[in-house]
Amino acid sequence: QVQLVESGGGLVQAGGSLRLSCAASGRTFSSYVVGWFRQAPGKEREFVAAIKWSGGYTYYSDSVKGRFTISRDSAKNTVYLQMNRLKPEDTAVYYCAARILTIQTEWNEYDYWGQGTQVTVSS
Repeated sequence: QVQLVESGGGLVQAGGSLRLSCAASGRTFSSYVVGWFRQAPGKEREFVAAIKWSGGYTYYSDSVKGRFTISRDSAKNTVYLQMNRLKPEDTAVYYCAARILTIQTEWNEYDYWGQGTQVTVSS
């Protein structure tokens, strides 16, 4: 059974930075994709970024490209989301999720989810 545990959320001022972590366990992740999604109150869950565990290929939404960086540490089975130049509109609960083989941007294409971590950006 795949388990994902997020950490690293918090309150930050606009322009600041945070790094989220997603610790994965339960199986070998070489064939998996790990993605980050976010959901603000009253809004749909939206894709942020994803990484293919094998090879490290990454993909970003237009809204975070150039500000956020997704990476993985295979030795620690952990995926990171480095968030720089944060904006108030980045405020949301951030979730990591996993699926097999290919990067998808629709949340319902992912099979495994963490519990989420709150990110709040004050203006």
